[in-house]
Amino acid sequence: MEYLNPARAPYTDQDRALIGAGHARQARARFAGRSDYRPTPVHTVRGLAGTAAVHIKDESLRMGLGSFKALGGAYAVRLMADREPEGPPFVCASAGNHGISVAAGAAEAGVPCVIYLSEDVPSAFERRLRALGAEVRRSGRHYDDSMAAALRAAEEHGWRLVSDSSWEGYTAVPLDVMRGYTVLFDELSDPGALRFSAEPAEPQTIGGSDHGPVNGPAGALEAPTHVFVQAGVGGLAAAAAAYVRDRWGERPKVVVVEPEGAPCLLESARAGKPVRVTGGHTTLGRLDCLEPSLLAHRLLSHLADLYMTITDEQADAAVRLLSGHGVALSPCGAAGAAGLLELGDASRDALGVGDRSHVLLVGTEGPVEPK
Repeated sequence: MEYLNPARAPYTDQDRALIGAGHARQARARFAGRSDYRPTPVHTVRGLAGTAAVHIKDESLRMGLGSFKALGGAYAVRLMADREPEGPPFVCASAGNHGISVAAGAAEAGVPCVIYLSEDVPSAFERRLRALGAEVRRSGRHYDDSMAAALRAAEEHGWRLVSDSSWEGYTAVPLDVMRGYTVLFDELSDPGALRFSAEPAEPQTIGGSDHGPVNGPAGALEAPTHVFVQAGVGGLAAAAAAYVRDRWGERPKVVVVEPEGAPCLLESARAGKPVRVTGGHTTLGRLDCLEPSLLAHRLLSHLADLYMTITDEQADAAVRLLSGHGVALSPCGAAGAAGLLELGDASRDALGVGDRSHVLLVGTEGPVEPK
């Protein structure tokens, strides 16, 4: 399923107030003093899916925690701990990686935390959470069940909820989580980090008008032409879209990739408001979210160019293909790549995906049970 966004509109000052390059620099400054912080690598695969090159930001070794989530929950926890260092425990629901980030941030702050996991979360995540000092509680069959349990615990005990999703009346903490994610995109601005092309770029237009510079002083293409990013509730995808627009303007096309069994952002874009989907079975356990983050929907509803879904089998195939190029990811981590590989001809034409394209992907996590 592919949905070209008819509501696509330019990035605004209101968007920048939520998420932009400035927030990425502020978050990076908080991480810079940590001994375990360093920019993650970028793997370039030439000619993949008929493009000039695909550039994969590999988050599998992020700060020893295994995923991009290390930048989100931990950042929000530290900001909360700075404001209230003697405050009550932190609590969250997680499909794995978000909880690990929250637990790491809580351990650094010296504050207890409780992580709720549903029954379908792999035991590897529970072991890693306990190793970080978190109390782990299993609740319900699916992520939504564990989220409901975390909410009840926060209300009953006065614990500090750290969610990577947002809803009416609860946006400040998830916004900090999303701002933490932008660090990974800001690392691409480091000298020598990545050159998307050594060839001059031809002019590109959206809606018949030019939307800002893509070429650098030497004529090199300084921006990706396309960004494919996977989504659960949409926090990473929205952070990506807002950062991309602030830094590189309107020209890069942003594609949001979801599991076929949980297309909550696609259906919300189609409905013009956040909706809850019924969903179906998917093995993409960190992406199987049935309701979008309110903040993510609001940003993506006009900043994303295309929404699409992939099957579990397509994600597995992307894992095998990338492994052959020396990039080890989980199916969730390779979901953005699966989106590019499975993009239909009509959407490729609409987005201008071809042999001059330089596509940015995020390898969001490594194998759950690394060998």
